[in-house]
Amino acid sequence: MKKLMLMLLLAGSIQAIYAQTTEKKDKFSPNTPLFEKLTDVKKKTDKFNLYLNMQGSFDAHFQNGFQEGDFNMHQLRIEAKGNINNWLSYRYRQRLNRSNDGNNMIDNLPTSIDWAGIGIKLNDKFNLFAGKQSANYGGFEFDLNPIDVYQYSDMIDYMSNFLTGLNVGYNMTPDQQLNLQILNSRNSSFDNTYGITEDAEGNLPDLKSGKMPLVYTLNWVGNFNNVFKTRWSASVMNEAKDHNMYYYAVGNELNLGKWNAFIDFMYSKEDIDRKGIITNIVGRPGGHNAFDANYLSVVAKCNYRFLPKWNVFVKGMYETASVGKASEGIEKGNYRTSWGYLGGIEYYPMETNLHFFVTYVGRSYDFTSRAKVLGQENYSTNRISVGFIWQMPVF
Repeated sequence: MKKLMLMLLLAGSIQAIYAQTTEKKDKFSPNTPLFEKLTDVKKKTDKFNLYLNMQGSFDAHFQNGFQEGDFNMHQLRIEAKGNINNWLSYRYRQRLNRSNDGNNMIDNLPTSIDWAGIGIKLNDKFNLFAGKQSANYGGFEFDLNPIDVYQYSDMIDYMSNFLTGLNVGYNMTPDQQLNLQILNSRNSSFDNTYGITEDAEGNLPDLKSGKMPLVYTLNWVGNFNNVFKTRWSASVMNEAKDHNMYYYAVGNELNLGKWNAFIDFMYSKEDIDRKGIITNIVGRPGGHNAFDANYLSVVAKCNYRFLPKWNVFVKGMYETASVGKASEGIEKGNYRTSWGYLGGIEYYPMETNLHFFVTYVGRSYDFTSRAKVLGQENYSTNRISVGFIWQMPVF
């Protein structure tokens, strides 16, 4: 009887130990990479971190009534980054749902690659990043991880946002940073970027690429007690010989407990229409994108975290597209005003940014009389989406 009791106690102890071990293994830590969960081997280095950035949803599209409903993986980007030592780091990010064709790209990289470069910490004040990277334009919408944006403004949607070059960062204080960045001004060839085409007689327009097609950006990142933050920038871009683009962005963010809000002001003055919105309205009478295009954009968003795991938000966008100077038969003035209005609710089941959402996205486009003469008509679009967002830690 004593032997039987001893065996039962021993079996019970083993079972209890196994149950505790299993419970520890099965308990999901939101910041634990998938590699550790599958192998039960703890990662002890910061030299290699791998993420899968995802945004997927079911979308119902409306324009003059219901159009269609479909599942869509809006964002799918793989990202690797790490710190090799205390002064050398790297970052690589690529979109898995975009073409990998790098032909005719001036940096020999496909536009599917967002980041591909190394970071060097010179000292506590200065740092460098060399390679393909995000342009250091100001504004908080631009600074967000793309998976966290349900709908970009047209200003950002039509820009070249990832370019190759060098960024020099200077930490004025722990909370204030200046960046000076020099990048290629485009990804593709000059002809493709600016719509260079032959006329009926086979002649090309008198536009030539500059010898140094670069964009220069000065950026200020400010943080005032984590309550008020800034993302301001000024950029000048060489578009062609004797033609430049000037871009300014002022972003301000306010954090008050459960409330978070930002407002971005963006203005782009383009000697040659870079975004193509004006060109799509007026055409290419000179065999190239329109001259003297001006774009203005105001974007505001407000979040309210009414419960630890629940957030509601509203977002508004106001944008104009105009011509600053009459030329080649194209009249000066405003051609289009667009509005964007978004709202939604998000549920965060864990401590990570994994969340499920229901959102509404509405866009309205109003054309002026000078655009309607060219065949443009006012229209609106609406979209209701149900989906998820997650930057999944893989390794």
